[in-house]
Formats: sequence, structure tokens, C-alpha cells
Amino acid sequence: AGAVRERRLLMSPALAVEAQLETFRKRVEDTLDAALPPESAWPGTIHRAVRYSLFAGGKRVRPLLVLAAGEAVGGAEAELLPLACAVEMIHTYSLIHDDLPAMDNDDLRRGKPTSHKVFGEAIAILAGDALLTRAFHLMTEVPNDWNGDRLRRRLEATAVLGEAAGTSGLIGGQVMDLESEGQDISADSLERLHRAKTGALLAACVRGGAILGGASAEQRGRLDRYARAMGLAFQIVDDVLDATEGAERLGKTAGKDAAQQKATYVRIHGLERARAMAGGLLREALAALEPFGEGAALLAHLARLIVERHA
Repeated sequence: AGAVRERRLLMSPALAVEAQLETFRKRVEDTLDAALPPESAWPGTIHRAVRYSLFAGGKRVRPLLVLAAGEAVGGAEAELLPLACAVEMIHTYSLIHDDLPAMDNDDLRRGKPTSHKVFGEAIAILAGDALLTRAFHLMTEVPNDWNGDRLRRRLEATAVLGEAAGTSGLIGGQVMDLESEGQDISADSLERLHRAKTGALLAACVRGGAILGGASAEQRGRLDRYARAMGLAFQIVDDVLDATEGAERLGKTAGKDAAQQKATYVRIHGLERARAMAGGLLREALAALEPFGEGAALLAHLARLIVERHA
């Protein structure tokens, strides 16, 4: 570990941040792999389906937000990794179900055929269920010697995750998204939809990381402002990309939002206004991080990656 830190000090700040993010990604991949049964375990079909979607090449933005938020307040990586992996499992479950014929009916995800196209609808549904179940199971696995404060933080982070994944968050947002297709909704309703469907889980990553890292009340308040800004910005940028990028760059079917007459920031505000709003949210997020200084370098870098990404 000392040699790794020494190499980071010799790098430029930008390269050091990228190196740290890559280290975190590797830790997440290894921990996810260890947390799931192998494909050979009974019943093999479900474990193949689960691994097919979970290891399909995602950027791991959500786990990185957990680890970066925890690092910003001095948290221990070992205590942050379970939440980092749990949020990625929940995110992947939501994508599997979102792609189903009864939902968005998509054939492509991350440049590969979607789960139901490979394994059939029934197994795809069960694969999503398995990931959601395993996520909360993972959060309950704690060492026997943990003291009360560690257990309290783990329980609080689990509650934050559960709320974000439930009817006031991801699921509620998905319901509103379905019911808004082809409808003219207000800008306020659109923001509520986005904050629930996408923003809630992204914000839970930062909030949960802060909780597990032992953040103070002031730190949690600032990280919460960062989380709210980035949770909304992420979906706005997704709307922009769907309207401007092709399927090859996106790794999924392009133009689906317009074809299905979905409520999006591009549809309601226009392309340039949507881009400007995402830029404003980035500035808001970076301003919230200022008191952390270099301790929040990873969070600041992730914020820029989220808003300035092209696909």
C-alpha cells in the first residue's frame, strides 16, 4: 500500500485521481465476484444470468461514488465496499427489469443483448430479483466483533439504500415514467420523476458512503447537496445523450425516449437548456465540496465525468 501511495504522489493530480478510481474499480469487481455464487453453483442458469448482466462492462459510477464519499470523510475501504457492491447489484437489477418487454422493451444494453433476449423473460425477472435480494443480504454480513457504532452506521446506510430503491425512489420514479409516456407534464413533475427514478439511488451512494465513513453533521449536509445535484444531473445528461448519440456509442438503443414519447429534459426544456441545467448542477456540486479540499478530489472528478461524458 505504501508503494502505491508513493507512486500516486509522483503522478500529476489528474493521473493520481484516475489511478485511485481504477484501483477502486478493481476492488469492486473482485468483491462483487466473491459475493456471488459461481456459474457452476446450483441452479446454474440463474447464476449465469446474474453474472451476465452484472459483469457486462458498466463504468461502476455508483460504487465509485460510495468509495469516494467515504474517503472524503476518512472512512475505511473495507467498511464501504459492501454498500458499493450492493448499490451496483440494485442498479443492475433495475436495468434488467427496465429492459423487459413490459417496461422499455429494449434489446441492447452496454453493447450486448439484454438479459431477456439471452435467457428469456422469466429468468431475466428472477435474475433481477436475485440481485436485489443479494444486495440487502450482503449489507447484513458483519463481523462478530463489530461494536455498536459500526453496526448503527451499517443499519443507517442500509435504510438509506432501501428507501432509495423503494416506492419513494427508484420504483416510484419508474411508475411515474411509465405513466408519463405521451403526456405533457410540468417541469416540476419532470424533476420529481428524475430525482426518484435515477437521482435517488445515486444520491444514496454518496449519503451511504458519508454515513459509513463517520461524517459529521456538517459534512453530511454538504455531501447531501452534492448528491442531490449529481443525482439529477446524471439523468439530464442521459436525456441529452439519448437525443444526440448513436447506439454504438451509447451501448443501448438510441432515440428510445423520443420514440416512446417519454418525459425528458430535452423534450420539455430543449437540448441547449438541458445542457445548461446540467452545467449549473455541476457547479452546485463542486461548490458543496469546497471545504473538503483535496479530500474530495475523487468526488469532484466523478462529478465532471458524469456531466461531461459523451456516452
